[in-house]
Amino acid sequence: MTLTPWHYAAIAICVLVVLAHFKTSRADGVFIGRLHPYRRLMFFIMRTRNESVVYYDDAIIADGIIEYLANAKEKFGVDMTHIVVGAMNVTLGENPTMNNFVVGRRMYARKHRELTFSMKRKAMDKKAKLAVVKMQMKDGETFKDLCERINGSIVHQRSGKKTHADKEFRLFDLFPRVVLRAFTSLFWALDYVNLLPHSFTKEDGLYTSCVIANLGSLGMKPAYHHLYEWGTSSLFVMVGKIEERAVVENGQVVIRKILPTRYSYDERIDDGLSAAYGMQTLKRVLENPAAELGCLNDDGSDLRPMWPREASS
Repeated sequence: MTLTPWHYAAIAICVLVVLAHFKTSRADGVFIGRLHPYRRLMFFIMRTRNESVVYYDDAIIADGIIEYLANAKEKFGVDMTHIVVGAMNVTLGENPTMNNFVVGRRMYARKHRELTFSMKRKAMDKKAKLAVVKMQMKDGETFKDLCERINGSIVHQRSGKKTHADKEFRLFDLFPRVVLRAFTSLFWALDYVNLLPHSFTKEDGLYTSCVIANLGSLGMKPAYHHLYEWGTSSLFVMVGKIEERAVVENGQVVIRKILPTRYSYDERIDDGLSAAYGMQTLKRVLENPAAELGCLNDDGSDLRPMWPREASS
């Protein structure tokens, strides 16, 4: 049988496809090759994030947050979303396995702590479009510095200027559905074998460590949110409006102010004990923001980096 150029092309494509499956490097993560066989098997039994999701809710005693906001707002721009972002930054630093993600049925350790949060393009306007902000956390940064960076992003989002995401959405909206379906299929296939250029994902809010939604800013209760199959986020955190609840303390029923929080977590990235440690860290920071985040003293004596903690004075 004589091989034609088409045969050679088909053989070359097959070889390239096979070789692509051996590529383990990614721009956003480091391949974790040595895993317990049970955990590696989970990637094939539980193939998607929403097959693997665990839901958990917690009640944060909000007295410390309320007091912190009352004092901090006199010094710099801060609200509940800032505090939750700062607390999650500390949480990911102390519990790095919560920053893992699964793509192509492989585990990766994310190279950076990146947080995505949502907000209204116009404050307190129910009809305003939702904006999504993705930010990389910086080592050595204080909470006040982080708040200033967040506020800079919010100013840009509310300026009316077209963001990178706006331009992408407008472009994709021009395509007919058959083109969009082909594009997303190709996108997933390239991401699966780590051949998707980082330029396609570096601004994408779902290629992130955690997505945070503050429904309390709209006066709403938090829901249990699904994890997106698009992207690499293994954790979704929703916080609601501070409310009064009856709780039992020292055998007595008392009324406390509570910040309700709900988590959606991909259990493939680590065991439940590690997840529990992470959620305990977030609870600790949220219940003690003055001690954990600081930035209240006029003399700067409580300024310290959120991470690494040992760099603090």
